[in-house]
Amino acid sequence: MVRNKKGSADAYEIMGNKEVPYGYKKEIVPGMYFASVVMRKDSVNFYFFPCYMYPQEFSGLAPTLWKCLKGKTCFHVKKEEQVIDKELSVILKKGIQFWKKAGYMK
Repeated sequence: MVRNKKGSADAYEIMGNKEVPYGYKKEIVPGMYFASVVMRKDSVNFYFFPCYMYPQEFSGLAPTLWKCLKGKTCFHVKKEEQVIDKELSVILKKGIQFWKKAGYMK
């Protein structure tokens, strides 16, 4: 499920499409967070949660994009050439595979 983040016209998030238990209380949420994009004046921030859960699986898949990683899940992209469509496509597809395997997506 893709939705516009509340209160922002420049931010979008992608959630899993299956209700799952979340957190230490195992409360049911409508979908597990997958990724989001926030467009800023000087950069675009891409938050990708699968790379936090499976870092060893993703680090070698997108070397150019990985140089923009700040922290565990946030990519700060300041120049268009830092994003290679093929790399982005590969990590998104791999992330979807992991989310389906984990039961977060149908």
